[in-house]
Amino acid sequence: MRSLTVRHLRTRVTLSSLPSRHRLTFPSGTSLRYARTTATSSSPVLYLPIEDVESLYDYSPGGYHPINIGDHLADRYRVVHKLGYGSYSTIWLARDEIASKYVAVKVGIANSDQREVDIISLRDAQDASDSYMFQLPIARYITVQMVNAVAYIHSRGLVHGDLHLGNFLLCLPSTLDHLSNKQIYEKFSPPRPELVVREDGQPLPPGVPDLLYWPIWMAEGGNKLTLSESKILLADFGTSFYPHRRPRFGSSTPLDISPPEARFEPTTPLSFSADIWSLSHAIWAVMGLKTIFGSFLLSEDDVTQEHVDTLGILPDEWWNKWEARSQWFMEDGSHKNGGCPEMLEGRFESSIQDPRRKRSMETLGEKESHAFKDMIRWMLSYSPGDRPTAEQLLKTDWMKYWAIPDFDNIHK
Repeated sequence: MRSLTVRHLRTRVTLSSLPSRHRLTFPSGTSLRYARTTATSSSPVLYLPIEDVESLYDYSPGGYHPINIGDHLADRYRVVHKLGYGSYSTIWLARDEIASKYVAVKVGIANSDQREVDIISLRDAQDASDSYMFQLPIARYITVQMVNAVAYIHSRGLVHGDLHLGNFLLCLPSTLDHLSNKQIYEKFSPPRPELVVREDGQPLPPGVPDLLYWPIWMAEGGNKLTLSESKILLADFGTSFYPHRRPRFGSSTPLDISPPEARFEPTTPLSFSADIWSLSHAIWAVMGLKTIFGSFLLSEDDVTQEHVDTLGILPDEWWNKWEARSQWFMEDGSHKNGGCPEMLEGRFESSIQDPRRKRSMETLGEKESHAFKDMIRWMLSYSPGDRPTAEQLLKTDWMKYWAIPDFDNIHK
């Protein structure tokens, strides 16, 4: 049975998912059957890539439920736009035609663990487009809230397991309920469908949607985001776990932000430090425009190459395990053919500082830049035991002297 989670949108928008006021289920027999490949398939089905949407390969048995703009759910909720997605759900802006309010509908995958989805009370959501940048005081303010949220769940013994920008929520405009569908599309953006196409040009398997939708951006651009729209909540606990109760060995985060120990120490349970690695990427995305590592990394080897390019050679044990290292590197970690990789310093300039300059936005000063990079380097320590805890992050120089003061000033 596939579940729906619905919550009225009183005063909320986002960076992606949400929880429940009450839960609905599709009637027995109405869940769709999915097939990525059939039992007789000679090769897996491959799709042309689509950026900033959920994985097409999760439209499979036990996976996502296809939803289209205009669909009616439970004879009550009419889908208006897409808000976002997580590893265990898609989230949709819908009109409650009985209560005459907008609601966020979270459609869980068939195999989602409902015991974990409702661990923390959350809000409503959508993914932030990476074409926008936040003003620096807003970025600092958001970052403090992100770290506070992670520190809180860690203090409760819980690892989130899927930290990325899409799972942090912002506040929605309070006047949303008074807008028609047309006004929402005019004020924010109309739905942006992307056609789903197989690489071999053949028809799509049953249960795979013809279209996927980009999430709506409801804050009218990060550079216009106001303080009233900047309150953050952490969402999508479908992959969360208590490490002392139930060990978790595989990472649920997207490949480009997955911690390296998930690859090189597959028999060692993941813990709070895995969240810290992923949190560094979310913080970086809030401060800048590009990801730390590439966003179109197709394999674990591509990701590991980016790690070495950015952070330096792997620990000896991991380096020796990495059989593909000779494709790019000499044994001492230097690039073959005299290549010059972009280290963290260069990526800070190209991802954060340069885009801010081009948009005539405030940049980080010299001292703040050093403090920020020191914090990110610490979070990206290869060894999980060398990474800071979330509580320690709150005591770093960048937090103490730049981020937290902005946070406190906003609350005065």
